[in-house]
Amino acid sequence: MSDHGMKAPKQTVRLRRGETVADTLKKGSRVTGGDRDRLAADLRRKYDGGASIRTLADSTGRSYGFVHRLLTESGTGLRGRGGATRGRAKAH
Repeated sequence: MSDHGMKAPKQTVRLRRGETVADTLKKGSRVTGGDRDRLAADLRRKYDGGASIRTLADSTGRSYGFVHRLLTESGTGLRGRGGATRGRAKAH
C-alpha cells in the first residue's frame, strides 16, 4: 500500500523558558490548530499586558491584520484607538 495522500502527524514543539510560540514558527508560515491557539493565547496575554497590536505584529513577523484577527477570534476585547480625539473636552 502506498501512503500517497496521507499526512504525517504534526509534532508538538516544546517551548524553552522565555521562548514564545512566535519564536518557534517560521515567519510567513501558515498557523493552524494547536499552534494557532497557543499563538493567540500568547498574543492575548501580551495585549492584555499593554502591548499594542502594531508592536505584537512587529515582534512576531506577522501583519497587523493577522494579529488583529487572532485577537478577535480569541475573544480579546480590543482597546479603542489612542491619540487626540475630536470634539469638545468634557467638563470636570
